[in-house]
Amino acid sequence: MSPSSLARVTAPQRAWRALTRPFQGPGVPESSGLTLLAVCTAALSTVDARFPAWVPPASLALPLLVGGFLLRPPFFRWLAAAVGLGLAIDIAVLGVDKVRPGNVLIIALIGLVALRLSRIRALTGVQGLRGDTMLVDLRDRLQAHGSMPDLPAGWMSEVVIRSASRASSFSGDFLVAATDHDRRILEIALVDVSGKGVEAGTRALLLSGALGGLLGSVPPEEFLPAANSYLLRQQWNEGFATAVHLVVDLETGQYLLDSAGHPPAAHFEAGSGRWRLAAVEGTVLGLEPKPTYVADRGVMRPGDAVLLYTDGVVETPGRDLAVGIDKLLGEAERLIARGFGGGARWLVEKASPSKSDDRAVVLIHRT
Repeated sequence: MSPSSLARVTAPQRAWRALTRPFQGPGVPESSGLTLLAVCTAALSTVDARFPAWVPPASLALPLLVGGFLLRPPFFRWLAAAVGLGLAIDIAVLGVDKVRPGNVLIIALIGLVALRLSRIRALTGVQGLRGDTMLVDLRDRLQAHGSMPDLPAGWMSEVVIRSASRASSFSGDFLVAATDHDRRILEIALVDVSGKGVEAGTRALLLSGALGGLLGSVPPEEFLPAANSYLLRQQWNEGFATAVHLVVDLETGQYLLDSAGHPPAAHFEAGSGRWRLAAVEGTVLGLEPKPTYVADRGVMRPGDAVLLYTDGVVETPGRDLAVGIDKLLGEAERLIARGFGGGARWLVEKASPSKSDDRAVVLIHRT
């Protein structure tokens, strides 16, 4: 997690944790939180009865809202009973004219929402905001895996990954990349997990960690077969994924490129001034126990570039995939004149026919 992200996440949480420490501290029974909220309810009910103009009866919804974050359903029901008792006392003291039906309706609706929150957090096994913190940490770890390592002089790389949903920071497209200790060998894998956005995000989180561990740990020719075996063992209902795998010698420019059902990568050859699609084929990950993969080998000379992308960049329902690839290469032709700097972002914005799918573009350029 980056320092800025850490500061952004934990600053409000420190105040929250300090406020709720009696509820969530290690070894502290949950009944302590219930007792404290019940006391707050009694205090609010008393103040409501004496100063209804300053503290309206609807304020009794506040303990319910806090309890939804901090208490499990069995304890929350006791809190709801305490709030109901406090509301009944207010009605008895102030009368029905003062405690209007709208106040009762507001408290009941907030109580139902809080009960739903309590049940959801009980299913995840975490209370308070700790579950949100875990998701943020997992998201940042996925993004860290997708960051390209620093490359030596003479090499440039760009990565752009966009989720199908603007409201979501999780994507089914992800990148894992690593270099060896001498920073001579660059190995990357661009993966497209089945599904979109948040639906594919959980599988992408798990798979990115596994594939990140395989990079550099197995010979390049065995990477995709090992990834396929891993997916088969998971036995997911939608457990397939496509991937393109690239290994580059940053001293000689020699590369190995293989694919698992992924759209073909493109190699720009500065000598001819043209883009060439790599002739690689392979079985989609997670479908067959004995897959076949055909690798493409070549050399990236000064001025050359390699373009990797996912099907969200080139695929449109009802249109042949080749049409989308031709459009992408047409936009890539413009990079030759304008330069490859910012090329990945340019291609995602200009070539993507549809923004309803996750999209990812990786551009490696030898200057």
